[in-house]
Formats: sequence, C-alpha cells, structure tokens
Amino acid sequence: MSNKYHKDTQTITNLSELQFNVTQNNATERPFTGEYDKHFEDGLYVDIVSGEPLFSSLDKFDSGCGWPAFSNPVDENVRNIKDLSHGMIRTEVRSVHADSHLGHVFPDGPQEKGGLRYCINSAALRFIPKANLSAEGYGEYLALFNSGDKHEK
Repeated sequence: MSNKYHKDTQTITNLSELQFNVTQNNATERPFTGEYDKHFEDGLYVDIVSGEPLFSSLDKFDSGCGWPAFSNPVDENVRNIKDLSHGMIRTEVRSVHADSHLGHVFPDGPQEKGGLRYCINSAALRFIPKANLSAEGYGEYLALFNSGDKHEK
C-alpha cells in the first residue's frame, strides 16, 4: 500500500466546519444535503483530508438514502470498524491512511454488484472529474473508465 497519502495538518485546518466534524469527529451530514448525493459525473471520489482514492463513479448508484452510495471501494483505502453508537450495530467506514470517518456500509446494496451499500458523507469526499485525473496525479485510474471494468486499473 502506498504511503503517499496521509493526514495532513495543513489540509485539516482548511476544512470547512462540516468537513472537519464529519471526518475528524464522526459526525454525519443531514440526508439529502450533500453535494454528491445526486452527482453522477464520471470520475473518482477521494478522501478530502488525504486525497487517497476511495470510490469510482462507476460504482455509484442512487439508493434513495440521502447520501452518496457506492457498491465497492476502488482500492484498498477503506477499512470497516464495528460501530455500536446511537443504540445500533453498524459498520463504520474509515479511510486507511488519514483515518477519516467516511460513513457506514450496509448489506442492502445491489446484489449484482456484491450486495453492499457504502453510504458515504459528501463532506468526507472530494470529486475529481475523469478529464482531470491525469492532471491531478490520478492518471492510473483512467483505465477504469476506458475499460468499464473497475478491477483493471
């Protein structure tokens, strides 16, 4: 796993209050208010703190839950943790390198894509359009969109 992604103090100080509360304090944005809930442009979603690649638009779907939903992470930059907060048993999703709180994963996603629904806060994400991937240092992910197969990076 690459070490080029990490929690950067300078980036953290530049986060909005919502971005900071979501990624650093495990908060959740209100449903249907996030910038990426209904966003379906081709591109890559990365951790707002570290820039580590998290999800591709190819795995994004409209679940109707009020947050961006993805069927699979694009790489191994997410980890799952048992979450017993708020009187529920859930699985929290965090970024590997920055340890940012991203959201939760549930077993009610599209069966044809593995059955998972990664319910992610827009405030934890930065979107990089397909056309900008190379310029922003994510050119290796262009193959996802050229082949249509997320496993051929």
